[in-house]
Amino acid sequence: MISKSSIDTVFETARVEEVIGDFVQLKRAGSNFKGLSPFSDERSPSFMVSPVKQIWKDFSSGKGGNAVAFLMEHEHFTYPEAIRYLARKYNIELEETEQTQEEKANTDIKESMFLVSEFAKNYFQDTLLNSEEGKAIGYSYFKERGFTNETIKKFALGYSPEQWDAFSKEALGKGFKLEFLESTGLTIVKEERLIDRFRGRVMFPIHSMSGRILGFGGRILTNDKKAAKYVNSPESEIYHKSKVLYGIYYAKQAIAKQNNCFLVEGYTDVIQFHQAGIENVVASSGTALTPDQIRLINRLTKNITVLYDGDAAGLRASIRGIDLILEEGMNVRVCTFPEGEDPDSFAKKTSYEDLVLYLEENARDFIQFKASLLMNEAQNDPIKKADLIRDMVTSISKIPDRIKREIYIQECSRIMDISEQVLVNTLAQLVQKDISEAGKKLKQEQKAFEVVKNENPIAVQKVDVLMNWNEKLLKSFCFTAISRKNLKMSF
Repeated sequence: MISKSSIDTVFETARVEEVIGDFVQLKRAGSNFKGLSPFSDERSPSFMVSPVKQIWKDFSSGKGGNAVAFLMEHEHFTYPEAIRYLARKYNIELEETEQTQEEKANTDIKESMFLVSEFAKNYFQDTLLNSEEGKAIGYSYFKERGFTNETIKKFALGYSPEQWDAFSKEALGKGFKLEFLESTGLTIVKEERLIDRFRGRVMFPIHSMSGRILGFGGRILTNDKKAAKYVNSPESEIYHKSKVLYGIYYAKQAIAKQNNCFLVEGYTDVIQFHQAGIENVVASSGTALTPDQIRLINRLTKNITVLYDGDAAGLRASIRGIDLILEEGMNVRVCTFPEGEDPDSFAKKTSYEDLVLYLEENARDFIQFKASLLMNEAQNDPIKKADLIRDMVTSISKIPDRIKREIYIQECSRIMDISEQVLVNTLAQLVQKDISEAGKKLKQEQKAFEVVKNENPIAVQKVDVLMNWNEKLLKSFCFTAISRKNLKMSF
């Protein structure tokens, strides 16, 4: 139990704008701050923070409260976890009495999984740094990659022994329950036999934005063709791969400060960039970029620079992610590296000054990048060129801001040497198609709602009461939303 005096000290010390500023990009709005809601998908900021009152209010979801309430909502902390997080942030020493066995038994499932994951992180790093096998295999590998001791410790890199159940035995011996070893994916139970999922692999812990361990990535070091090069933790109560970005915990402050996020593919790309001095970088962990991952960045900045390998596969991957980024109303640039290079290898051999200069000089706006890339493929073929132009207009149609769309149409017209009116007409057709599809989807959702409404009239009545209660509050925000919708429809 945390003493009341310690809790009072935390509340007196913590500043809500500083706490929330670690997760959401806030901008001054008079005596308050505002930003995009971290709880809903929105493009106009409706998330307000009051330094004077030390409270926050998210008008898009109706949520609000103090710094502790934010951590409980955003990071799914329990009340004691939120207090401990703030205590660590502000270097406050907490007075606590040791938990009883009964209290430990009542710890919820998620917290137990977090505790197991934290133990695993410490175990893997200790094995890397202090065991003969870890030093000979894992530590040697990281040193060959050019990582310093400081970098290895900063990212909590580790090693899982080759033995079938070394980690599992150690965890069970420390009192952790098998059900949580299994639910986090650290241990595989097969015919009553325990198998360490990551055995014989170097380990990359995956952190949440607040620094909690969500899962792991493990890389095999042998040439076993039957084994996957990388293995990730499976989906669980605490780990959802499509909603996580590797390195976001270490990059969040730099992203907000630089107002730009470098997006790479792999773990080592992120680590090598950090070691080179560029910290506003995250990775999609080798998976296709998802809307949830983009929204995570959108809370910190509107600008993304995609960094991919110079090979054809890397370039195609960058194109697939561009449209998703544009749909979120963000600005996207693309930077490629010389053939045979990737962000990891290039950063390793390049000084900080030269790396910054290269990124500045070679990062191109998405339309310039896409045009030059696809023009190489189309060459002088008029049919391929027509398909290329249609492809570019499709990307432009994803941009929600009408003014930006028009500017990009003008730029596309100039680059491709084609009538601007033709592009405008093509864009109008694509936008109308999107509107039509959105209308069909809305009708389907309304039908589903009608079924629910008819089956449960009492629940609907309760919703109506709540809507009436918030009517005055919502009116002030309705005009902006309706205007935005009409603007899009009228294009």
